[in-house]
Amino acid sequence: MNTIISVVGEGLLADFVCGKLLDCYQIVRQTDFTSDIPKAAELVVVLHDEWPSSGYSEAEETLQQVGIPWMRGFISMDEGIIGPLVRPGVPGCSECADNRRFTASPGDTQRAVRSSPAGLWHAAHLLIAETHRVLRGSRAHTEEHMYIVNLQTLNSSLHFILPDPLCPVCGRLPDDSSAAANISLKPRPKLSADSYRCRPIDDLKQHLAKDYMDSRTGVFNDKMLDLVSPFAGVGANLPSFLMGDEITGGRSFSYAESELTAILEGLERHCGIAPRGKRTVIYDSYNRVADHALDPIKVGLYSKKQYAQPNFAFEPFDHDLPIDWIWGYSLVRKCPILVPESFAYYSSGFGSGFVQEGSNGCAIGGSLEEAILYGILEVAERDSFLMTWYAQLPIPRLDPYSANDQELRLMVERLRAVAGYDIHLFNMTMENGIPSIWALAKSVSPGKMNLICAAGAHLDPVRAAKSAIHELAGRMIFLQEKLETDREQVMPMLDDPFLVSQMEDHAMLYGLPQAEERLQFLLGGQRPLRTFDEEFKIKASHADLTDDLKDMIEVFRRLNLDVIAVDQSSQETLRNGLHCVKVLIPGMLPMTFGHHLQRLTGLKRVLRVPAELGYAKKPLTARQLNPHPHPFL
Repeated sequence: MNTIISVVGEGLLADFVCGKLLDCYQIVRQTDFTSDIPKAAELVVVLHDEWPSSGYSEAEETLQQVGIPWMRGFISMDEGIIGPLVRPGVPGCSECADNRRFTASPGDTQRAVRSSPAGLWHAAHLLIAETHRVLRGSRAHTEEHMYIVNLQTLNSSLHFILPDPLCPVCGRLPDDSSAAANISLKPRPKLSADSYRCRPIDDLKQHLAKDYMDSRTGVFNDKMLDLVSPFAGVGANLPSFLMGDEITGGRSFSYAESELTAILEGLERHCGIAPRGKRTVIYDSYNRVADHALDPIKVGLYSKKQYAQPNFAFEPFDHDLPIDWIWGYSLVRKCPILVPESFAYYSSGFGSGFVQEGSNGCAIGGSLEEAILYGILEVAERDSFLMTWYAQLPIPRLDPYSANDQELRLMVERLRAVAGYDIHLFNMTMENGIPSIWALAKSVSPGKMNLICAAGAHLDPVRAAKSAIHELAGRMIFLQEKLETDREQVMPMLDDPFLVSQMEDHAMLYGLPQAEERLQFLLGGQRPLRTFDEEFKIKASHADLTDDLKDMIEVFRRLNLDVIAVDQSSQETLRNGLHCVKVLIPGMLPMTFGHHLQRLTGLKRVLRVPAELGYAKKPLTARQLNPHPHPFL
């Protein structure tokens, strides 16, 4: 009876709990926090029959200060909410729980069914049991978790609460700094001689779904198995107050692996939307930080004509206008460098700023080195595709069977037999030498999506080809269904490129047979098929992934191109050893969606490189560039 519990609140739930706890503990009961909490209290239990109008901010503020652990219980229409157990100074508070719950299941605040007495009793007994566990030193079920109780059926479920790094109560984001941006590349032995990963994906199986997937409180609140596409596809739904729901996809030959990949891709998006690992502190003009900052024009801006368009959402870059800056790291010059936040995180300038940035160069990996390597590969993939498109390069067509890879052969044959598409592969590798593949699927049946294009880049050209094929195969069914319903909206895009305003419009346009002529620079002529051996030089394989990365960085150094990495990792990903980065290679072409948003101003490589690779006799002029919307998927 010497153990003191403070019970704050009033109503039936509080009455039930107090009545039972009085037999075991000394109870100090008060209706609110206007009175001081007893210093000797070992636990505070905050109870309400309804969701408090002000939430639990007062409880957090008071109890964080006095340093007493606490737990809550309340009724939200037809559900009882119990937990989490909050320990002052430990991330994962009631604010985190509510942020996760309302993001994952926003309809929670709109329920309209009242609870039953039996439901209240059930919730009360769960609260009492949790109180005993805490005070007896056992691990409470609500440690990092929250019960949600259906007060009609009495069904109870336990949900993990991932601490929110942006939480105003317990979030502890460090200030961004040049010192923290420094990157020292460490050895990362590969899993095997033919692997380009330093950590097996199987290591993550037991953690990814448990930590991130939950219909009521998860970073992801749903998953969808694609049982129709030619290969095993899984989508994970990433809810967001800022961006709305977004489906991220995983595509492989097994649903289990595809689910893990979908979650990893979603975590990459989650970290890329806005800073979640550090707090932006520098707000200044480029002219005042120019000696250690990236000039935005080197990454590609819009032309004066684009900025002058009516209702254009972006303003011309002003070297004297203050903007937010994030510290990145130049892997070529080996020093920190300031990057506009709107380049480092792709929603930071959403609807404002001077460009709309996408997920170009965003990657996730089992180490920082692995993430940077795959970020570079993505930049190379998208740059190669756009270089090929704008300059209409007659790149070599590859014989997929020459790779002597049974998996690739079966992929090509399956798409022909099951989906009705012939697969054409092209080598679009640019001057950096990173193997890059353009995959084009051509329908063999009229009425279907006529052409679908995708791309892949990898140090292993066969893996690049498989990646590109997986990408287009995973979207075939969706695009076909959309074309059937939206054909009348797509047809006018043939004559007015500026009607291509959304990401999907680019692919939909080339589902029309009338657009095929625009890809004759690839499909036309009688060029012989080239083998993989003829097109790709065999490179010495390193046993360490970091050595591959260093080789790539050295190539860009020789080309006078910088490689900048911005660490986007947050505590949400680092808890499982996952690192997220944004890679910028100023001068390379960023993928854009919406024909009115193509970014070429300041990027002269697109004019120069075709001649350097032997596709043109002299540098191109801007007037010679392809005027049509690209077909990137």
